[in-house]
Amino acid sequence: MSDARETIAAISTPLGEGAIGIVRVSGNRAFDIASQIFRDLSGQRKRDLKPWGVRYGSIVDPETGEHIDEALAIAMPAPYSFTREDVVEFSCHGGVSVLMKVLELVIRLGARLAEPGEFTKRAFLAGRIDLSQAEAVIDIIRAKTDSARRLALANLRGDLSSRVNRIRDNVLTLIAHIEASIDFPDEAVDAMDVEDMVERAEEAVAALKELADAGMSSRVYRDGVSVVFVGRPNVGKSSLFNALVGKARAIVTDIPGTTRDVIDDWISIKGVPLRLVDTAGMRETGNLIEQLGVEAANRQAEEADLVIAVIDGSRPVCDEELDMLTQVADKSGVVAINKCDLECFVNEESLMPYAGDKKILRMSAKTGEGLRELEEALAGLAVERITGTSESPVMANLRQLEAVQNAMHSMKEAKDALGRGVLPDLVAIDIHEALFWLDQITGRSASEDLMDKIFSEFCIGK
Repeated sequence: MSDARETIAAISTPLGEGAIGIVRVSGNRAFDIASQIFRDLSGQRKRDLKPWGVRYGSIVDPETGEHIDEALAIAMPAPYSFTREDVVEFSCHGGVSVLMKVLELVIRLGARLAEPGEFTKRAFLAGRIDLSQAEAVIDIIRAKTDSARRLALANLRGDLSSRVNRIRDNVLTLIAHIEASIDFPDEAVDAMDVEDMVERAEEAVAALKELADAGMSSRVYRDGVSVVFVGRPNVGKSSLFNALVGKARAIVTDIPGTTRDVIDDWISIKGVPLRLVDTAGMRETGNLIEQLGVEAANRQAEEADLVIAVIDGSRPVCDEELDMLTQVADKSGVVAINKCDLECFVNEESLMPYAGDKKILRMSAKTGEGLRELEEALAGLAVERITGTSESPVMANLRQLEAVQNAMHSMKEAKDALGRGVLPDLVAIDIHEALFWLDQITGRSASEDLMDKIFSEFCIGK
C-alpha cells in the first residue's frame, strides 16, 4: 500500500476536448504546492488559497514564469474533504495539453501521480466511507441507466452498509449470548435462552436471504442483459436492431450476408440496460468470412440472456427457420415475425411448437409496427431473467453477493447446530465465520490484497 502521507495528484476528468478539466491534489502539501503555481491574472502576485475559498487566477510555472492557463482554484481543508486531507482542485480549460502541463507542475513540486482509485481509497482508509460505499463510487460512474444511478447513489449514502450493520448487530448479540455460556459454564443455560438464540439465528438467516434477494434484484440494473438477434440472412435483424437502437448502427442492404461481424449497442427500456447484439444470418455458406460470422452468431446466441428470433413474415416459413427456432428453443426471448407491412405468409400457430415459451409478435422494422410491444416484452423478460423476489432492490456486486451468501450459509449452520444442542464452542465458530463475511462487505476485515484489487478497477483521478 502506498504511503498515505504522500501528496498525490491526478487529472480527474476524461482526457479530450471539453469546457472544463480538473486537476486534483490531495495531501498535507496540497495547499503549499498549489500556492506556488497559482497567481493573480498578471502572474506576478501569489493568490491566497484560504480554506473553502474559490479563487480565480492564473497558473504559472514558478521557474520560468510561463502562464499555463486561467483557472479556478478550490481549497478544501482536512478533514472536510472527500479524502479527509487537504485538497485543492484546479478547474482549467479542458484540453489535454493544458491539464497535462498543470499536472506536470504539481508533480515537479513534490506531489506524485495518484494510483487508480487512490483518492477513494484514502477516503476509505480515513473512515469517511466504508468499502461498500467506495465500490458504489465506481457503480455510479459505470451506471448505464437512471435506475442504476439511483441504486448506486443509495449505496454511496450507506443503504447497503446500514442493512449489513443491522444484521451484524443481531449476530454480535447472538455471539455475546453464546460466549457467555462458554465463559460461565457453571451457570446453566435454560431452554428459553436456547430458544431465544435459535430465534435470533433464524432472524439473521432471514435478513441475509432478504439481502441476497435484494442484491440479485439489482443485478439487471447494474450489469445489464444481453439480447442477441438470430435468424436467417435478410430477414430484417439489422433493421430491427437499428430501430431499437434509434440509429443506423448496422448496415442494411437487400444482399443476404451483409452482416458478418458482431455489432452491439446499449439501450435502456424502463430503466433496464440492454446490450443489443446483431449477428450474421444463420445459414450454410461456402464463404469463409461469412462462415466465421455464422459461428460467432451461434456463440453469441449460446451466451445470451435473451434472444430475438427473427422470421421473415413476407414469405412462407422454411425448414432452416424452424431449425433455428429449435436451436434456441430453451432460451428466453421473443419470436419476431418481421416485415408485416407486406403481405404476411406466416401465422403464430405454425411457430408455437418450435418457439418454446417465447412470445410471438408481429412487427415491421420499416413502419415501427410492434416495436413498442417488443420493448415491453424485452423489459419484462430482462427483469424476470435475473431478479429475485425482493421489492426493495439494493445495488450489490458479485463480491458482495458472495459474502452475503457465505454469511447466510454460516448462520444456517449455527442455527441447525443450536437446535441439535451442539457445544457452544463449535456454534461460535460458525457465527464468527458469518461475522467475518459481513465485515468483508463493509471492509472491517478486508485484506490489503482485496482492497488493492477493488481500487485497481477505478480510473486514475477518482
